[in-house]
Amino acid sequence: MRTNDLGGVGDERDAAVQGWASLADGRTSTRRFTDSPVPDEWIAQMLQEARRAPSGANLQPGEFIRIDGAARRKLSDRLVEMYRSGAPQNEDYSYFPIPMPMTLRRRQVAAAQALYGALGAARDDQEARREQFERNFRFFDAPVALVITIDARMGSGCYMDLGMCLYGFMLAAAARGLGSCAIGALASYPGVVREVLGLDAGQSIVCGLSIGYADPSAPENMVRTVRRDVSDYLRVIR
Repeated sequence: MRTNDLGGVGDERDAAVQGWASLADGRTSTRRFTDSPVPDEWIAQMLQEARRAPSGANLQPGEFIRIDGAARRKLSDRLVEMYRSGAPQNEDYSYFPIPMPMTLRRRQVAAAQALYGALGAARDDQEARREQFERNFRFFDAPVALVITIDARMGSGCYMDLGMCLYGFMLAAAARGLGSCAIGALASYPGVVREVLGLDAGQSIVCGLSIGYADPSAPENMVRTVRRDVSDYLRVIR
């Protein structure tokens, strides 16, 4: 019996695959948002869906802290102040390899060129590039701003689990027509984040997260970075 004979199971499967492919291919980092609000109940719903991500021993690591109003303004102002002062960054965890291999450095440079090129910020226009980078600390003015933390006692594998949860959260947002952007720069000054938000030293700062409706006219939202070809990272050993 063919799959399509089973009450249209084949058609349902094809529709599901197409829907998933459209969702995954369409998700990208949103760096400019409209003022349209995001329903509060959506945030809880998306988190519930994201928590279905795989988790070793079902530990479900990581906390999502939504910040708004005075707390958000104070945090952003302090982070921008630190950035402008040239204060040394002191992340709770190492994000990039040290030193950065040239193969990876080329990808990093290409991504930066794509973003700043879309914005018309020339390589020697350091002021324009600084202003754009500072927008990380203001959550790109998104309607919803979150800070993601993890218990400092967690092992490296728990970061993997949290990463899957974060991706699930962003896909849940995309399914609702929302844009998102994970903000690694927010972890540059973890002491400031803990101080402003009243977090204890046992909470490591992982990243920030912006959620909202993407501004369709913003050039930075048109940027599409190139992903590696499957043949570049898939090996078959028999």
